[in-house]
Formats: sequence, C-alpha cells, structure tokens
Amino acid sequence: MAKLQEAAVRQILEICDRYREEKTPLMMILSDIQNEYGYIPLEVQEIVSQQTGISVAEIYGVVTFYSFFSLTPKGKNVIGCCLGTACYVKGAQQVIDKFQEILQIKPGETTADGLFTLDALRCIGACGIAPAVSINGTVYPKVSVGDVPGIIEKYRAEEA
Repeated sequence: MAKLQEAAVRQILEICDRYREEKTPLMMILSDIQNEYGYIPLEVQEIVSQQTGISVAEIYGVVTFYSFFSLTPKGKNVIGCCLGTACYVKGAQQVIDKFQEILQIKPGETTADGLFTLDALRCIGACGIAPAVSINGTVYPKVSVGDVPGIIEKYRAEEA
C-alpha cells in the first residue's frame, strides 16, 4: 500500500462506513484494515481520521500501543518468540537470538524477501511448554536453539 490506489482507498472508506453507527468504532475499523492489508501506514490513518473525526494522533497512539497492529508490512510468516518469565527462564532469549542470527533481522523487522517477521512477545499463555514460539498461529513447544534452523528451513521449503 506504499502509494494508495483508488481501490484501496474505496475499501478503507467502506470499512469506515461499516462502523458509522458505532459509538467507539476505532478498534473495529483498525482491526478490519489490519486484516485486509496487514498493516496500517500513516496515510491510511489520515483517511480514517477524515472519516471518523478521530485525530491522527489518537489513531497513531492506538496503532502503536497494541502489538496486533503494525505500521509496516509483516512477512508471510510471523515468528513470535515468547519472552515471558517462564519462557525466558527456560532459554527463550537464546532462541530469539538464534532466529535473529539466521534471519539477520531484529524483533519487529521483516526479512528483505518478505518471508519472515520476527516479534518478541511478552507472554503467549504457553508457560507449561516453555520456551514457546508461535508462527502464524502454530505454537511450537519447548523450542531449543538447535530447533531453530529446522523451523526456518521448514517454512523456506514451503515457499520453494
């Protein structure tokens, strides 16, 4: 969505219209836009502001506060490494470090090929299987540093 095309603008306007009668429509609008496009850049926030009367500053605050929303495109495979207490104690930092080393990105970044985004998560509620990694909704239990290369290769092979 780097430069918004007319079809994208129409879709965003339609999403805003869906919630016109809602008292507090912002989260629903942003959620639909995030689901449709994968991210919510500033130019989209400006359109939402014009349609809803909510300031761009408030919209930006919501987008940057909630980890579900993103200002930049996410990769096809979003890797979420839990760094909650249980996972951290069981070696999650070393696991995320290995993902960073192999993918050559930091948490919050996406690989140049658009295949992977790496996210550091605070807790995914999988303390009993720590350290846990979530990829596109699939949770990998008790991930070790040695598991990381195989996990990455699995997703790369699916692209071939």
